[in-house]
Amino acid sequence: MNFDALQRRVRRAEAVVTVRGEETTQHWAQLHQTWRGAWTPGRIIVAGLAGGFLAGKLEPGGAFSGARWLQMIGSVSGLVASAQASVASFAAAAAGMAADHASEAADEAQQAAAEAEAAPAPASRSAGADNNDPKPPRAAEAATELSES
Repeated sequence: MNFDALQRRVRRAEAVVTVRGEETTQHWAQLHQTWRGAWTPGRIIVAGLAGGFLAGKLEPGGAFSGARWLQMIGSVSGLVASAQASVASFAAAAAGMAADHASEAADEAQQAAAEAEAAPAPASRSAGADNNDPKPPRAAEAATELSES
């Protein structure tokens, strides 16, 4: 396989990774919105009551004492904080990628505008246009000229 083919494969793989990252960001945002919308006050109360009931039933004779509950809550809160930090870093990376794409698009637009400025103007004009006017006629003027002739 030659070098050009390898470069094409790498560019294609990078494009796939970029698209998959954007899709993942969109799906994560949708999941986050759905998850937040699902936790209504009534569901929170029901979950609390069910959790309290299970905690009462699972504590026969103090095998799962208050200290263990505190230890478990501390572990779960650490896990949740870690997950939130990773989500925030992923969102920041996605925003950085979006900013890079926007700056690349702006650079391409500037380059295209510079090339368009440097391009020579067409020599021939329509029959009814003023040849001293450097701007082409607007669409409405061109249509009027065509309808009058």
